[in-house]
Amino acid sequence: MSETIIYYEEMDSPIGPLLLMVHDEKAIRIDFGRLTDVKERIEKWLNRYFPNAVFVCEPKKLQHIKQQLEAYFAKQQTAFEFDYQFYGTSFQKQVWEALFTVPYGETKAYKDIAIAVNNPKAVRAIGGAVNKNPMSIFSPCHRIIGMNGKLVGYGGGLDKKKYLLKLENIL
Repeated sequence: MSETIIYYEEMDSPIGPLLLMVHDEKAIRIDFGRLTDVKERIEKWLNRYFPNAVFVCEPKKLQHIKQQLEAYFAKQQTAFEFDYQFYGTSFQKQVWEALFTVPYGETKAYKDIAIAVNNPKAVRAIGGAVNKNPMSIFSPCHRIIGMNGKLVGYGGGLDKKKYLLKLENIL
């Protein structure tokens, strides 16, 4: 079986290091941490969608994503414009796409996302899909909160969620 090249770049951010990954010119992951930090955690995902993945550090291929993230953290940009591809189940992809309906500076509850994907009773499943969001910050899962307005769960940790919500003037 032939190798699949995954280009990556690591960047420092106010919430710690971020790992950016692209395949076929499309962003596929934005993770908290460096490649060495997350590789074991995302290995199952990688093996499912990219067996025989070979990682190549190629900053030029990810410069446009890095620049947009830097502008976001500097409060100079509120939305992202780059090609991406979600890899997950059809339900997960539907949920991750629904996250884009939550505008910068606003929050919605998991129940709102469940309604948006026409599955109002699937709140728990929505939470599971949001937790597996492969494109943190870009697909804004940090804007999803509990029905009672409380901050609940975040793959990067609640400290990062709080920071991102403060950055967007939500908290």
